[in-house]
Amino acid sequence: MRKDKYGLKVTEWSTSAGCYKLRRPTMLDEATRNASRGLGLLILRVGAGVLMMYHGWGKVQKIFAGDFTFADPIGLGPELSLVLAAGAEFGLAALVVLGLGTRLAAAPIVLTMMVAAFVQHAADPFAKKELALVFALMFLVITLTGPGRFSLDALAWPALKRRRERKKKAA
Repeated sequence: MRKDKYGLKVTEWSTSAGCYKLRRPTMLDEATRNASRGLGLLILRVGAGVLMMYHGWGKVQKIFAGDFTFADPIGLGPELSLVLAAGAEFGLAALVVLGLGTRLAAAPIVLTMMVAAFVQHAADPFAKKELALVFALMFLVITLTGPGRFSLDALAWPALKRRRERKKKAA
């Protein structure tokens, strides 16, 4: 296989056209796909996480002000419901932004948003549920796909695995 003057790969001679047929690239190479996938997950993680942190910041401020009035959608009590919602929406979202324990951090956010959409706002019109559903969908994707290659998880897990293997060899 040779390349033409533009660097495109030439695959075969076409007798009808009197020229070489060009092989058109149909897919990106593996490294480019992995980098693109990692960058896309980074953008999703950081964007969804920062938006969720902003969404939960009001709840964190309520806790620090000592105001624990909050809905009790699943019968845990308003104080505990507020602390759990604020912890998920702010604290766990911060972990998702960093890409640290991403799947474990994103799953409770999905649960929190599903409770908000289908329990707390069950009788409300769809427009009231829409934000919670969009957040739930974004964090469900993060839960299923993981953090990607540009995350603290991607740095930490291989190092922990190597450490574990060294301990096994030493023992």
